[in-house]
Amino acid sequence: MKKGIRNFKREMIFLLQIAAIYLSTVGRVAAQCPVNIPGDQRRDCYPWTGASQGACEARGCVWCDDVQAGLPACFYNDAVCPSEIPEGDRTDCLPEGGAKPDCLAKSCIWCESSTPGVPWCFADSNVSQGGSLCPASIVESERIDCHPEPGASEAGCLKRGCYWCQSPTPSVPWCFAPRQNGYRLRGSVTDTPKGFTATLERVNTPSWYGADAQTISIDVEFHTAERLRIKISDPNKSRFEVPQPIESPPNKFPNPLYDVTFDTTSPVFGFRIVRRSTGAVIFDTTIGGLQFSDQFLQIATRLDSSTLYGFGEHEHRTLLHDMNWKTWAMYSRDQAVTDSNLYGVHPFYLNVETTSNAHGVLILNSNAQEVTLSPAPAITYRTIGGILDIYAFLGPTPDNVVQQYTEALGRPLMVPYWSLGFQLSRWGYTTLNDVRDAVNRMRQYDIPHDVQYGDIDYMHAKKDFTYDSVNYAGLPQYVQELKQQGTRFVIILDPGIYNADAPGVYPPLDQGNQLGIWVKNADGSYAGGEVWPGPVYYPDFTNPDTQTWMTQQSVDFMQLVEYAALWIDMNEPSNFINGNGGSCASNPLNFPPYTPAILDRSMFTKTLCPDSIQAAGTLYDVHSLYGWSMSKQTLPAARTATGKRSVSFSRSTFPGSGSYAQHWLGDNFSNFAVLGYSLIGTMEFNMFGYPYVGPDICGFIGDTTEQLCQRWQQVGAFYPFSRNHNSEGAIDQDPGMWPEVARVTRETLHIRYTLLPFLYTLMHKAHSEGSTVVRPLFFEFPSDGTTYSIDDQFLWGSALLVSPVLTQDTFSVNAYFPDSKWYSYYDGSLAPGRASFATVDAPLDFIPLHVRGGNILPTQQPANSTMFSRTLPMGLIVALDDFSQANGDLFWDDGESIDTFEGGAYYFATYSVQGGALSSAIQHNGYSGVNSLFIGDVRVFGIAFTVSQVTVNSAPYSSWSQNEVTGQLTISALNLPLSSTFSIQWS
Repeated sequence: MKKGIRNFKREMIFLLQIAAIYLSTVGRVAAQCPVNIPGDQRRDCYPWTGASQGACEARGCVWCDDVQAGLPACFYNDAVCPSEIPEGDRTDCLPEGGAKPDCLAKSCIWCESSTPGVPWCFADSNVSQGGSLCPASIVESERIDCHPEPGASEAGCLKRGCYWCQSPTPSVPWCFAPRQNGYRLRGSVTDTPKGFTATLERVNTPSWYGADAQTISIDVEFHTAERLRIKISDPNKSRFEVPQPIESPPNKFPNPLYDVTFDTTSPVFGFRIVRRSTGAVIFDTTIGGLQFSDQFLQIATRLDSSTLYGFGEHEHRTLLHDMNWKTWAMYSRDQAVTDSNLYGVHPFYLNVETTSNAHGVLILNSNAQEVTLSPAPAITYRTIGGILDIYAFLGPTPDNVVQQYTEALGRPLMVPYWSLGFQLSRWGYTTLNDVRDAVNRMRQYDIPHDVQYGDIDYMHAKKDFTYDSVNYAGLPQYVQELKQQGTRFVIILDPGIYNADAPGVYPPLDQGNQLGIWVKNADGSYAGGEVWPGPVYYPDFTNPDTQTWMTQQSVDFMQLVEYAALWIDMNEPSNFINGNGGSCASNPLNFPPYTPAILDRSMFTKTLCPDSIQAAGTLYDVHSLYGWSMSKQTLPAARTATGKRSVSFSRSTFPGSGSYAQHWLGDNFSNFAVLGYSLIGTMEFNMFGYPYVGPDICGFIGDTTEQLCQRWQQVGAFYPFSRNHNSEGAIDQDPGMWPEVARVTRETLHIRYTLLPFLYTLMHKAHSEGSTVVRPLFFEFPSDGTTYSIDDQFLWGSALLVSPVLTQDTFSVNAYFPDSKWYSYYDGSLAPGRASFATVDAPLDFIPLHVRGGNILPTQQPANSTMFSRTLPMGLIVALDDFSQANGDLFWDDGESIDTFEGGAYYFATYSVQGGALSSAIQHNGYSGVNSLFIGDVRVFGIAFTVSQVTVNSAPYSSWSQNEVTGQLTISALNLPLSSTFSIQWS
C-alpha cells in the first residue's frame, strides 16, 4: 500500500514538473512572438533546411520558436496593418460589432489594437485588405492574380490581403490583388540628365513571397526619338542585371515620339507611356499589381490593343496571341519542341495599336519568368530575380520596331553566302559510309547541296573536338572531297566536356583544368553533369579565359578536319541528370518561394543546380544566358579557326545573341501540324533579331512520310536557314529517298538558288539596318486587320509572298492577297484577288509564289552549289505597281570575308523603273569580283500594253518576247556588265 502511494506521488510530481515547463515555454513564446497568428494559420516563410531567426527576419518574416511540432517557426506577418491613419483618427466602420470578415465585407480595414476604445474596423479608401466581397471597381478582365502558383484557396488568398471571388469564366483568377496594393510615390519627381527619377515606398500589406523591398527607385531615360528605358530597382541592395551593353546616352533626347507620365493621384503609383502623335497609351501600369521582392518581381500593364505578338521560346500554335488568360513561361530548357518553355528566352513583344502604329517592349531579365495575357487587354509579367528593366521601341511600323530593337541589342551577324544554300544533316549516320550514301543520293538527283553536317556520330565516344577514326575513318579526306564538289562540312559541338579521362588523354579537359574554366558548385568545386559522353564539366563562357580555351580547341581541331562553321547544341545547358550529381541543396536558389509555370515547375530538371556559380553570377541569375555567352565565344573561335566569316547557330538564345549566332527551331516532330507551326517560329525569331532561322525540314522526331517531306521541302526552300535534319532511330529522310520528293526538291531549290541574290541582299539589310527577312503579312500591311491573324503565309522582305500547303492531301491554298498588285512568280500573271482571299491551285509538285508590285528582285542562274552559281549570269525580276513603277537593290561581296560591309569591300546597286524605263545606279563599288558578272535576263510583270520596241542603253534590242496572256516581258541574252550602269526601255 505504501509503495503504491509513493509511486502515485512520484508520478504527480513528474506531471507537475512537465506542466511547469510547458507553461514556462508558452510564456516565453508568447513574450517572443510580436504577432498573434495562431499556429495553424501561419504561412511558412522559410521552408528550406537551416532556418534561423536571422535568416527568417532577413526575409521580413516573423520568428517564433514554437514547441508544437509541425508548425512553422518562421512565418509571414499576415496581420500587418496597411493603413497610415493614426489610431486616434479612426472612425468605427463596424459599430454593431463583428469579426474581420464582417469588416472586410464593408470594404473597411481591420487592424487590431491594444489601446482601449480604438476601433479595429475602420474606413480607409487608400488601402485594402481584400476579402470575399467582389469589388465593382475591378472587372474580371483586369484581375491581377494574387496566387499565381497552383493550389489557391479562399483562406490562403485572404491571408495575402487579396480578394476571393469565384467566376464561371474559364481561367479567370479567383484570387486577385486589390488596386491599392503596391507602391506609393514618396517625395517629388526629380529631373536627371537622362530623364527623371522617383522613389517609391511599399504599401504595408502582407508579403506574398517574403523579402519585399520597402523602397524602390524608378529611373526614366529618354534614349532616342523612338527608344526609352524605365528601370525599376532596389536602391538599397545590389541586384543582378543582365550584362547586355545597351547604350545609354548621357543626355535626354530632346523631342521624342513619346511622353512618360506618373500617376500620383491614385492610391498607388503607376506610370504611362504615351505616343505623342496619336495619344495612344502603349504602356499603362495603373492597372496595379507592382511587386518587388528578393525573389518575386511583378509588373502589369494594359495594352493599347489585343493585337499582340512575341514572347519566346515556345512552339506557339498561332502567331497572334490568345489573350484569354494564357501564361507563357520563359526559362531555357532542353526539351522536345512543344508549347512549354523551350531553349531560348525572349521577353519581348510587339503590339499593333488601334491606330495601326506598332511598338515593341523588352523586359530585360534573365531569371526564370512568365507572362500572363489577359483580355483587358493586359499582360502581367513575373520574374524571380534581377530588376525590372523595361525598354520601349516606338516604331511606328512593325519593321521599324525590330530595327530599333536590334539597334539597341546588336545587329544580326552577316552570314556567309554559302550558308544560304541547302543543307543536309541527321543524327544517326553511324558510319562515314552512311554519310556517303546520303550525299550520293543528292548527287544522283542533282539536288543543290551546299552544306553537309556531322552530328555527334562523327565524334570519338561523343567527345567534342575528336572524330571517330574507326567508324569515320577517312573523314578528313572526305571533307576535302566534298569541298571540291562545292559542299562544306559543319560540325556540332555540345558544351559538356568529358571529365573522366586521365591527364594527357583528352586535351580539351586538360586545358580546361589548367585554366580553371568550369562552372562551379556552391562550394567552389567543379559542377558535374552528364550528357552524351558520360560525366562532364561545363565551360563557363562568362569567364574570359574560356575564350582562350574555345579558340585553341577550335583551331586545333581544324588541323584535323576542315570544317566551315560551328553548330552549338545542348547549351541551355542540358544535363541528363537533375542537378549537380543528381540533386540540389535545399535553399532558396534551388527551391525558390515562387517558381514560374516552367515545365515541371522545377529549376533544375535536366540542367545544373541554380546555386552553381559562373563568373557572371549564380545560375539562378545566368542559367538562361548560357547559350548567349557560349555564342559570344563561339563565333570568334570559328572565325579564327577558319580565317573566314564563318557562322555559328545556337539552340539556346537570348536577346542580343543574334549578333554572334543565329538559330534553328530545335527538336521538332514530323507531322503536318508542326510544319504549320514552323512558319510561326520562323516569323517570331525574325522579330527577335534572328533572320537566319528555320526548323528541321521534314521533322526531327519520328518518321516522316513521303507527302509530308515533299510539302516540307517546298516550304523549306524558303526558310532562310534551309536544312533537312532528323533523329537517331528515324527513317532516312534526305530528299533522295523518294524520286518524286527528289524532283520537287530540286525544282523548288532551283527557285531558291535563283533568288539567292535577293535573299542575300535581305540578309545584308538585316545585318546593317536590322530589318526582318521573313515577315508576317501584317508587317507590310499593318492597317489591314485581316493580316493580323494570318500565319500560314509569309513574305521575304516586302516583295515575295509564299503561300504553302500545310495540311495533308490538300491541293489548293486559300491565300490572302493584301491591297497591292501581286504577280505569279512563274509566269507574271496577276493574282486573282486584291485585299481578299482567293483559291490558288497547289498540286503536290507546286508551291504558290507571288511577287508584289513595286519591287525589283535580283536573281542568278541556279546551280547545285553556290560555289558554282555565284559565277553564273544574273538577272532581274521587275514587278510594276499601280503607277507602273518599281524599285530594288543588290548587295554583293565575296560572300565569306569578315566585315566586308564595315570595311567597304562590297558592291551595292539600286534599280528603278519610271515611265517604262529600267535603270541602274551603282551606289558603292568596293568589290572587284563584280567585274566578271553580267546581267543576262530581265523579266517585267505588269505591262498593260503590247510592247513593240525595246532599247538597251538607247540602242534598239531584239532578244525579247512578251507573253500574250500574262503580259510578261522577257528580255534575254543581255550580257550587261554588273560593274556598269545601264538603261532598258520598252514602249
